Parts: sequence; structure tokens; C-alpha cells
Amino acid sequence: MEGPRHRVLLVDDQALIGKIVERGLAASSDILLEFRRDAVSAIEAAAIFRPTVILQDLVMPDVEGLEMVRRFGELPATAGVPVIVLSSLEEPATKARLFAGGAVDYLVKPPEEVELIARIKVHSEAYHRLVERNEAFAALQRSLAELGHEREKSERLLRAILPAPIAELLKEGVGTIAQAFPAVSVLFADLAGFTAFSRDADPQGIVELLDEVFSAFDHLAIEVGVEKIKTIGDAYMAVAGVPEPRADHADAIARMALAMEAAFRQLARDRGIPLGLRIGIHSGPVVAGVIGQHKFSYDLWGDTVNVASRLESHGIPGRIHLSAQTRNLLGDRYVFEDRGDVELKGKGLFRTYFLVGPA
Repeated sequence: MEGPRHRVLLVDDQALIGKIVERGLAASSDILLEFRRDAVSAIEAAAIFRPTVILQDLVMPDVEGLEMVRRFGELPATAGVPVIVLSSLEEPATKARLFAGGAVDYLVKPPEEVELIARIKVHSEAYHRLVERNEAFAALQRSLAELGHEREKSERLLRAILPAPIAELLKEGVGTIAQAFPAVSVLFADLAGFTAFSRDADPQGIVELLDEVFSAFDHLAIEVGVEKIKTIGDAYMAVAGVPEPRADHADAIARMALAMEAAFRQLARDRGIPLGLRIGIHSGPVVAGVIGQHKFSYDLWGDTVNVASRLESHGIPGRIHLSAQTRNLLGDRYVFEDRGDVELKGKGLFRTYFLVGPA
């Protein structure tokens, strides 16, 4: 509060009492007095004056003193402000009734100067401490709310970066996260012709195109139940069977690949862009885990990943290139085209197939 620390609102219908109290407080530079003689103007003044102590006459012509104590307790400007009741008589029963009604003290008028100043300062300081505690509590609540909001943002970001079960492990404080999965299906896809296309394209247009393509793929991954691992430039990597093992991982990744191919074909047609989607899939064991301390990354390692990447790079735009392992897992539920043996860089000869569609 600005100005004197102790702000006293005196409510008494007698002008003489106002003068007596004013004279008694004149020597205290840290006390400011506001005097009102009726209930209506006292309540109006309270909202502007913001008292730290109220001196309230017990007997008023327009309203009983106890009723004024109640009203001051209900007003936002004076709720919690200590009320000292002034009366010409010291009656224990009346005191008890006033204390029960919310008054904090009682003085016989005319009040003695030293006692009046002492009681004003004691109750005003108590009010200041109450206000400070309330402000500190409100600030703590705001901080906790902001902390909760930031925690929610962090958790949303963590869930956007990592698979939900892995994010939960990190939240629980698990240190190193590394798991072996004996049977998964890994998919790699990239945009054939993208390097040449992007050479003369507008940078913003390139980013918007990749965002549209990969957002569509992300939506399909959620629908099918496949886990997106990452994007690298114009390449997209996903896996089925990680981090939750599933027996139908090959079927899930096949559905994902067919949906991706159809979605991209439609997008390329709508945009009129000369690009094709090349997809490679292989099934087998992998190791999965989280790397990084400040920028987390959930990734896969193992020969299965390398072969899937080679199948993509040795594939044909618009086709889904499979290893024999994945083709065998899919059985007769799909239609395939036998591509024969293909020399995969660094891996030797592999029998491969093109996935045509469901049987």
C-alpha cells in the first residue's frame, strides 16, 4: 500500500468522536485517518480508502454496529480487515456478541490516546501480515499452476517425440532405456526424385510439402498402430512390434505401406509434383533404446534396420519392396510380385518381392 502504513476508517455518527480520534492520532505520522458518519458513505469510502483497521461505533442511527461488522466482513475491500468496536459502555455480553460476529477488539469511548494508537498498530500489523501471507499463497498457487502447465507442455512434447511407454519410463526416472525385440518389421520410405526437385523449388514450399507428406504418414501410423521412429531429410522410418511387441507386425507394416503409397500417389497427383514414393520393408530382430541427455531420440539398431534401408534404396518408385522374410510372414493374405535375387549394397544377394495389395 502507498502512503502511511496504517490506514484507519472511523465510522461514528458523532462529530466530536471524530475530532477526538483525529487529535489522538495526529502525532503518529504512519497513521492516516478517514472519518465517516453514516453506513452508506463508510462503505463507499472503504472501497477507495482501503483501510487496514476499522473503528466502528456500536450504536449508529441507521444501522446497528454488529450489522456493520458483518457487512465489512463481506465486502471485498474490507474482508479480513480488523474491526475495533467503540462504545460508551463496557458490557461483557455485548463484547462477546461482537467478537462472535467478527470484531477483533473493543474500546470504550472516548478512547485514550496511547491505548488507541497501540491497538491500531497491533491490529494493522496483523492485517498486513495476513495480506502478505495471502499474496505469498496466491503467488505460490500461480507458480504451481504455471509449473503444472509447463509440466503438461513438457509431457506433451515428450509424448510427441517418444513412444508413450518410453516417455513414461523416462518420467519415472529410468536411466538407460534399451530393449531387444526378436520379431519386428521395419519400414523405410523416401521421395524418389526429391533432390533434383528441391534444387529449384522454393524453400518454404519444400518444407510445406514435407510437412504435408509426413503429417499424412503420421496420421496413418496412428490409425494402423505403427510406431514412427524418425524422419531424415525426405526419408521416413517406422516400425511395427516396437515398443509393444505384436504378433501381426508384418501385417501392420504392410497395411501402413499400402496406405502410404495410396496417400502419396493422391497427394502428388493433386499437387502436380514429379515425385514417387519408394518403400522398403524387412522383418527380424532389433535393439531399441533412447539416446541423448538433452535432446532425446528413440531409435533402432541392428541388421534388420540396415536391410530395410537397403531395400528402400534399391527399390522402385511407386513400389513396396519386401524381403523374403517379410513376404513369408504375410503368407497368402497378400498378392506379391517376385523380383528375384537383388544385390543389396554391403549385404549380398537377397530374394525380394513387391507387395501388390491384399489378396
